[in-house]
Formats: sequence, structure tokens, C-alpha cells
Amino acid sequence: MVASRSQLTSWQRLQKQAQGLKNTHLKHLFAADASRFDKLSLAIPGVLFDYSKQLIDVQVRDTLVELAEQCDLAQWRDKMFAGDKINFTEQRAVLHTALRNPGNVAIDVDGINVVEQVHKELAKVAAFVDKVRSGQWRGYSDKAIRDVVSIGVGGSNLGPQMATEALASYADDTLNIHYVSNVDGVQIAQVLKQLNPETTLFVVSSKTFTTSETMTNAATAVRWLKEAAKDDGAVAKHFVAVSTNLQKTAAFGIADENVFTMWDWVGGRFSMWSAIGLPIALYLGFDAFSELLAGAFEIDEHFREAPLNANIPVLMGLLSVWNTSFLDHRAQVILPYDQALHMLPAYLQQGEMESNGKAVNFAGEPVPYTTVPLIWGMTGINGQHAFYQYLHQGTTIVPADFIASVEPQTEVDGHHHVLMSNFFAQSEAMMNGVDAEQVRADLLQKGVSEQQIEELIPHKLHQGNRPTTSIILDKLDARALGRLIALYEHKIFVQGIILQICSFDQWGVELGKGLAKNIESELRAQSVGEHDSSTQGLMAYYLNKRR
Repeated sequence: MVASRSQLTSWQRLQKQAQGLKNTHLKHLFAADASRFDKLSLAIPGVLFDYSKQLIDVQVRDTLVELAEQCDLAQWRDKMFAGDKINFTEQRAVLHTALRNPGNVAIDVDGINVVEQVHKELAKVAAFVDKVRSGQWRGYSDKAIRDVVSIGVGGSNLGPQMATEALASYADDTLNIHYVSNVDGVQIAQVLKQLNPETTLFVVSSKTFTTSETMTNAATAVRWLKEAAKDDGAVAKHFVAVSTNLQKTAAFGIADENVFTMWDWVGGRFSMWSAIGLPIALYLGFDAFSELLAGAFEIDEHFREAPLNANIPVLMGLLSVWNTSFLDHRAQVILPYDQALHMLPAYLQQGEMESNGKAVNFAGEPVPYTTVPLIWGMTGINGQHAFYQYLHQGTTIVPADFIASVEPQTEVDGHHHVLMSNFFAQSEAMMNGVDAEQVRADLLQKGVSEQQIEELIPHKLHQGNRPTTSIILDKLDARALGRLIALYEHKIFVQGIILQICSFDQWGVELGKGLAKNIESELRAQSVGEHDSSTQGLMAYYLNKRR
């Protein structure tokens, strides 16, 4: 294995190509090639992917594909799908794809067919969802469930909440869904005050059932329930868990048959396809959850079978590497022009930055190139009136993903054309910009004096040449959401292989957890231990004020 990706011939050629293109404007690339869109866009069922407004040409695209080949991307992809332990720092397989595979071909991990396990657990989820939604599951006062509260954090929260909010237009009035992730007591207090304990079901999601934030919130929910029910046995009728720790869940008061399992070959940020997605299935029904899985499986098949130069997640990952490691654009903005996707930027932020926010390669050596960009964003229309000024005229170039749908979830006369006109206009403006002659002509037409024009031109110039990708879905339904999320999941995998980064561990997260646990014990004892002077001073200030 080459010690550094930067030693590969394709990498070195890309560095030269990047230098050549840095002085090229996107609008000139379009002017020089009338077929640019046809060459640099792809369509698969339900998805159009246009990367023609990225600062590349066909030669760069082909060199990026060559880089993927020299990094053995196809072989790594096949290892992942086969269940090889590609998360080698933790000696784990990476098999979120198995969670949505409807087939019966065995995938063995340590001698166990995980496909059988997945199908068995999905059947258990389906039966439970039917029992709750049909009213067969009864609370301590023999009333049916009306509200579901999902308690989790990180991957146990962001995926289900993003999905249920994205698909809320398809929900019936069978159940209401609520989420508690923040250990700040304000959130759970606000949620609980809306609810009737007799008709509320809690889903507590924690693989180990020891996650501090989750278990603190769960304990508060138990106290709230017991105060109303006056019965310790009420917990069994109002709490279920997604966990692997049956000893802890039993001690909590949850019967084993009401614990849904997950596996160590599923990372939290890739887990919404598993029983972690139970809140999705409860809120929307199991059929909708199955559609979500089916859409993701379609992308899995595309990722496995399509040639690298016509493979959307491969190109997404390569474009990210091109923008970040070669053009030195250190951020990427996610701009969904669909209100239902308002949580998508936060979800993708965790997926990409927790996966690839690393600084050493497979061998543990520092990498000599910039790795993952900062991921941020919000819904496009709101963003236009918040930070697009920065995107258009700021000194930092931020590549953008524009995401929209042909058909809206809810048709309101005239609204979708207004929305989509902004979608098309903004990416065009970011590409073309506005030059001095255009500014001058516009101001002359408005009767502005020559002196004022010369003063205003520098302020009204837009350099353009801001790279964007456009993704258009047919319509945002469960299957389409599954496709979209799977595209980004595989993009993250591609990034990791190209950058030679271990995408599926998160030691930085573990560090913070450990430190917080020790400090918590000190706060409870009201005694500050050995820390740096800043941390000691902050803790002492906090404790003194609390007293």
C-alpha cells in the first residue's frame, strides 16, 4: 500500500489540473461546450444529479476516477458489502447496507448470518408497530397509546427525527411523535408537559444503555410516569428499548421481549435503517418504513453495479475530495429547497464530520492534505435571507449542494414555481456572477450618474465561479428519502477510502464522553479535581454560583 495518497500518479496529476483550473471561470467552460450538462450529469430512477456547475472538466473527472481505481475503491466497496471488518481500529464489520437488503443471500460475520438476524428483527418491529398503532398495546390505565417519545442522542436521534419530519405530510393521526435528545432539562420538561402519561410510550435508544444524556432523560421520564401511575410496574407498559444490554434494560423495568436489538457492525450515524428507526415506523406505519429501506437498497445496487464514472455516490465523494483537498475549499453547504428536509443539513453534518473528521491515514500517520470539509446549511429560501450574501460575495468559496423535488409534498397554487425559480436562479448566479459591464449597463438603465456608477461597481460585483451540485428528486416520499440518504452515506464511504481515513470509528467523541463522566462526578461531589487553570476556574465559578 502506498504510504500516502499524495504519492499516487493520479493525485499528482490532479494537483496540476487544479492549478490550471483555478484561473478558469465556470461560465467560460459552459460557453466553450454546449453539451457540458449532458456530459456532467446523471439520471437514475427518481434522481437527477447535475455536477456540471462544479469546477471540473471531463479530463479532471476521468483523473478522479483513475484516483478511485488506484485507491482500490471497488475492492473496498465489495469488502464492505461482504461483511469484512473494514472498521479495523475496532475490528468490526460495516454493514448498514445489510439492514435494507431484502434478499436471502447470507452475509457471515464471525460465523453468523446477519441477514437472518436483520429479517427477524424487522419482523419483530413490524409486529410491535402493528400492536401499538392498532390500539392493542395498552398503558397502565388500559388506554391506547397516542404519543411516542423517542429518547436518544446523536445517531439514535438525528436519523429518526430527520426522517419523521421529512415525511410528516404522509403521517395519519394514529400517533404523535416527540424527540428528546438534549440533556438540558428544558427540552424534556417542555415535551412532558404536553403529554398524558396514560397514553404515552417511550422508546429509549442506547446500544449500551449507559449513554449519560439518554439515561438521564429516561430516568426523568420514569419519575414522571411513576408519579402519575403510582405503580412501579407501569414502566413495562410505557417503555421499550433499542439496546444490546438486556441486563441493563431488565433492571430498568423493560421486559426482554420489548427490547429491540442492534449490532456492533452498525454505527450510530448509519443506524436509522435498524430498530433505531422504530420511531419512524411507529409514526408513519411499517409500510412507509419498508419504502424507506427499499429506496436505500436501490442506491446500494447502483453503488455496487454502476461504472465508477457513472456512479453518483462515487462522483459525490470524488467531487468532495477535489474541492477540499485540491481546490482548498474547506466547507460545504447543504441547501434543501424543501421545507420537509430542514433537518437534513444537521443529519449530514454528523454523518460526514463524525466519519471523516480525522487527521491520520490507515497506518496512523498524519495526512499531508485537507480531509473532510465543514458541513453546514439550512433550507434554501431561509438561507437566501441569512447567509447567501456570504456565499455570493464573501472571500471564502463554499461549494454547495442544492436539493429539490419536481413535485411538492403539498401542492399550494403557485408556491412551487416560486420555490423552484429560486433554486434554479441561485445556482446559476453562483456560477455566472455579475461583471462590471453588467453592473454598469443595469445602473445606466436606471438613470444612475456615471460618478455613482463607478463608486457602486466594486460593491455590486459578483465574481461567480462558485461550484454547486444540483440534486432533483421526483417527489420527496419515503422511497425518495431512502435514496437520498443512501447516496450521502456511500459518498462518505468513498471519501474515506480516497483520503485513506478510517470512517467508521469516532475516538474524538469517546474522548469527550470520558472526560465529561469524570467531571460530572466532581460536580456532584462539589469538589474540583486536577485540571488546567481555566477548567478549574470555570468549574469553581459554576459551583460557587450554584451554592
